[in-house]
Amino acid sequence: MRLKRLHIRYYPPGIILEYVKGGELRNKSIDLLDLNLETDIEKLIREIQETEPLITESRTDQMRLLLRTLQDKLAKQDDRRFHQFKALQAHILPLTNVAFNKSGSSFITGSYDRTCRIWDTASGEELHTLEGHRNVVYAIAFNNPYGDKIATGSFDKTCKLWSVETGKCFHTFRGHTAEIVCLAFNPQSSLVATGSMDTTAKLWDVQTGEEVATLMGHAAEVISLAFNTVGDQLVTGSFDHTVALWDVPSGRRLHTLIGHRAEISCVQFNWDCSRILTGSMDKSSRVWDAASGQCMATLSGHEDEVLDVCFDCTGQLIATASADGTAKVFSAATFECIAKLVGHEGEISKVCFNPQGSRVLTASVDKTARLWDVRSGACVQVLLGHTDEIFSCAFNYEGDAIITGSKDNTCRIWR
Repeated sequence: MRLKRLHIRYYPPGIILEYVKGGELRNKSIDLLDLNLETDIEKLIREIQETEPLITESRTDQMRLLLRTLQDKLAKQDDRRFHQFKALQAHILPLTNVAFNKSGSSFITGSYDRTCRIWDTASGEELHTLEGHRNVVYAIAFNNPYGDKIATGSFDKTCKLWSVETGKCFHTFRGHTAEIVCLAFNPQSSLVATGSMDTTAKLWDVQTGEEVATLMGHAAEVISLAFNTVGDQLVTGSFDHTVALWDVPSGRRLHTLIGHRAEISCVQFNWDCSRILTGSMDKSSRVWDAASGQCMATLSGHEDEVLDVCFDCTGQLIATASADGTAKVFSAATFECIAKLVGHEGEISKVCFNPQGSRVLTASVDKTARLWDVRSGACVQVLLGHTDEIFSCAFNYEGDAIITGSKDNTCRIWR
């Protein structure tokens, strides 16, 4: 069959090839984990072309430009200091979540006021208010890398799909019998997954608005979920102390990951889909082999519940955040603790890496967000200004802007 419309997109830390074959949109990923400042770009292009027939000679110039741009990004210094650019009185009631689109040109905020709002990052201007939910808007997401749709999950038991451009609602997904507390788009932006207090996760068709599958098997609330980077698997974490791995095309459960001794707080895949990272109220995090479902390592050392976990974009580092007021950085290869991040005066609810993997950002109930050096564990900056606990924070794609969301009803942009 003839291929049409090949698009090459950068999606850290690799390249996503999107193409149409036989009328179906498909994708492949090429990892660039070993790209560095000394990499011979011409040699790398030849190696990619030898293993990937989609990258033909006609695509060489496009690949060369992309790889050189990525090398330039790696050369940028990490000693940036952030300053408060805007403090937005985002909602009349507390925020629940914040999220950037892939480019960082806009971001969204969810709130107890039953709305989601779209904001322009450069100006701080509100672009649209997404109204229609009848209860708290708790889970929000852009369909990155495309960024033309938003999904909102609510305590009203529904999920809504919206147009970023117009602010209009495309679909309302109905079927859950309790609050929706987590959601995600698949990488192709053809499906939305929702997790609910009704113990199930559901898959929804973005185009038709129809329910595709109900993933049943957990015995308590589904509190966290994530697609892998290919989109063929979904992982769900539950208050029943277990994690489930699902085959997306069939809706079949592949593995139940058993080992945590308390509620799951967070789940995530690494870039190449080989490992799953989980955090739990049992004060530990675990790394699992996605193929076998076996536990590879238990990351311990926290003295209270682990509230958030994440891989860096290469999958080589792991960060954990805890109610004990500390965060930790681990090697994903050796599972050894590289750095302990000490300085917050209360629990840390959110942790994330910058795209370069050199900084960790944490958000805390002590009303501050902090930036840390990954290797030394030193706090390099404290972001001050919020007057109540910060529960959400995120970097944009370039790593040169941060958003923080707080119970003080404001969202702040730092640049």
